[in-house]
Amino acid sequence: MQSRTPSSFGLAARLVVGAVMAAGLAGCQSGSPERSFGADVMFLQRHTESTVVLGADATGPRVAVVADYQGRVMTSSAKGDEGTSYGYLNYDHIGSGKLVAHINVFGGEERFWLGPEGGQFSLFFKGGDEFTLEDWQTPAAIDSEPFELVSHDSTRAVYRREVSLQNYSGARFDMRIEREVVLLDEQGIASALGTAVGGLSAVAYETRNRVTNTGENAWRRETGLVSIWLLGMFKPGPETTVVIPFRAGSEAELGKAVNDEYFGKVPAERLVVRDGVLFFHADGQYRSKIGLGPRRLTEIAGGSWDPGRGVLTIVQYSFPGAGQTGYVNSMWALQDEPYAGDTVNSYNDGPTTPGGKALGGFYEIETSSPALALRPGQTGSHTSRTFHFEGDRASLDQLARRVLGVGLDEIEAVFGG
Repeated sequence: MQSRTPSSFGLAARLVVGAVMAAGLAGCQSGSPERSFGADVMFLQRHTESTVVLGADATGPRVAVVADYQGRVMTSSAKGDEGTSYGYLNYDHIGSGKLVAHINVFGGEERFWLGPEGGQFSLFFKGGDEFTLEDWQTPAAIDSEPFELVSHDSTRAVYRREVSLQNYSGARFDMRIEREVVLLDEQGIASALGTAVGGLSAVAYETRNRVTNTGENAWRRETGLVSIWLLGMFKPGPETTVVIPFRAGSEAELGKAVNDEYFGKVPAERLVVRDGVLFFHADGQYRSKIGLGPRRLTEIAGGSWDPGRGVLTIVQYSFPGAGQTGYVNSMWALQDEPYAGDTVNSYNDGPTTPGGKALGGFYEIETSSPALALRPGQTGSHTSRTFHFEGDRASLDQLARRVLGVGLDEIEAVFGG
């Protein structure tokens, strides 16, 4: 039986959700003017009861977080209320005020999930279910139910939720989820990336995510483990490219450089793999996904360059080291290797069927923690940092070279931009 690696949404889900719920979930921004960060915050405040804005300066870095959507970072801006709003928001679905079956695609540039999605240890299927959309359901606790806002000030917001879930094999997981969103200042950004970023407009935030086993039994590999899974939705562009640096080396030693067969092999004109770096087209026009395993990765999960908006994005995470293995596998099938999953993924949205509609029009950068074998009272954690930069092209180019290993000209040339 062939094992596969995690997907943010199962294949059948993407096919059917896109066809059946496109009107309620599309919210595609390509046909309407870009909204500023301030306009997006006003929109969120009209439709949720819990929007918190981090950043005291209305002209400086700001981050919008929503407890109604599980403490999700919905969007951010380097230039305050009038600046570019970086996160993808599904305006139609949020505005409808309605929940739908299977999954609620609200958007948001970083959200908390739990894996695995598929397999015998799935949290999205009940025992005996078929691995089809009809039986698939995102747990409400990480989809449609709010987290408690414990505290907040101008630089951080803290959330909590008590959850009880059961996997496909019948194992129960009683847990406390704790999530803290922290706005980083310029010194924090430079320290995290190991390089100065003076002269650029920037916004960055760190999310500290913890899961504690509050039950009476240990979580065991034999009956299934969970992972912390963080997914970010960003606005695509016709020339936007995701860049992921990775450890070069032989496949025999490090495994396959990239899994590019989630929804059929990614065409060569959309994925280019070079020695130590890959480029993935993130235009929101062609449904495709890639994944990299833990032996290939560094502490930089990846980044993206959007020439149209002039935005350089970088995602960093608490990578435990290249020797770490044991990541949950989310393939929609019973698996021979349930802990042979990916650590980092990137997804590009697009029509789910020829001539059909997309889920919304976005791209994702995702990271996962190792599988968590927690004893009662024990806690597992996963931290992620998201950075956005705008400004002088030469300075952005230098930053891209230092962090991602390639310059902007090279990135733009890959797909003929």
